[in-house]
Amino acid sequence: MNNGQQEAIKQFLSLMENVDERMKDTFQNMHHGYPTETLVRFLKARDWNVQKAHKMLIDCLQWRIQNEIDSILAKPIIPTDLYRSVRDSQLVGLSGYSKEGLPVIAIGVGLSTYDKASVNYYVQSHIQMNEYRDRVVLPTATERYGRHISTCLKVLDMTGLKLSALNQIKLLTTIASIDDLNYPEKTKTYYIVNVPYIFSACWKAVKPLLQERTKRKIQVLQGCGRDELLKIMDYSSLPHFCRKEGSGSSHHSSNGTIDNCFSFDHTFHQQLYNYIKQQATHIKTGLPIKQGSVHVDFPEPDLEDTEIAKTIESEFQKLADQNGLCNSLNGLKVNSD
Repeated sequence: MNNGQQEAIKQFLSLMENVDERMKDTFQNMHHGYPTETLVRFLKARDWNVQKAHKMLIDCLQWRIQNEIDSILAKPIIPTDLYRSVRDSQLVGLSGYSKEGLPVIAIGVGLSTYDKASVNYYVQSHIQMNEYRDRVVLPTATERYGRHISTCLKVLDMTGLKLSALNQIKLLTTIASIDDLNYPEKTKTYYIVNVPYIFSACWKAVKPLLQERTKRKIQVLQGCGRDELLKIMDYSSLPHFCRKEGSGSSHHSSNGTIDNCFSFDHTFHQQLYNYIKQQATHIKTGLPIKQGSVHVDFPEPDLEDTEIAKTIESEFQKLADQNGLCNSLNGLKVNSD
């Protein structure tokens, strides 16, 4: 780290001494004993501009306070059947760890339908997994591997990606904005696998819009990516859709739910859901757990996310026209509100 960066950290630390107690409390719940490393993440996200990074962090802390993010892991999605439906339509899970100890998060982009619950449940579930990652998964990895681990790897499976995914662009932009603004620099590398033509066409248009810092994190792998991924993780940590060519994000792998980290019955999701229910019991001893989703304020997407969403929408429309599907997409419009 050069002298300029060290000075930026020093200035940032000084600015944070002036925030009120509520912000200091929620900041402590964010950094988990690593305040300097957390400030560095926000500095990186704003190209080491101290004032911009400071504003970003203050906005993040205010968002956490206003939406009670510190207690979101005590608010389970119930009944259980509803949570199972969320898991079946928002495909994400922890498949294992890299050889360096980084958690491997698998995401079934192409086959996630987001059609079994309201938007608020999907956003709640996403934030809960972020918080569980930061409060439980990463500290456990840090202890297990004997060094501070603060980032993860993400493997994105594009199997099944269709033009109808345009229906989900607003929700996905909201989730991306929540991550960009409140959980910056938590992913070291994105590996994209099982890529269909529709993704390749969009990627050509979207890639020039990305910041260089973001581009460096994205690797589009050939096929299911197995051979490349085995260089950085053991076979047991490979997501199920990377284990053989053409495997895809099937909901039922050859070994049932044991290897399918998307499944509610997978060890990771069972541990996560039980943890949330236990936290709820600790806070509300003797009281029934409330049903209903947590309503979180959706941040305004930054200019980059907005431009990317518009570009994807445009490319999907071009592909629809080329395939003679324009009529089926008539009236399909992504609302900006």
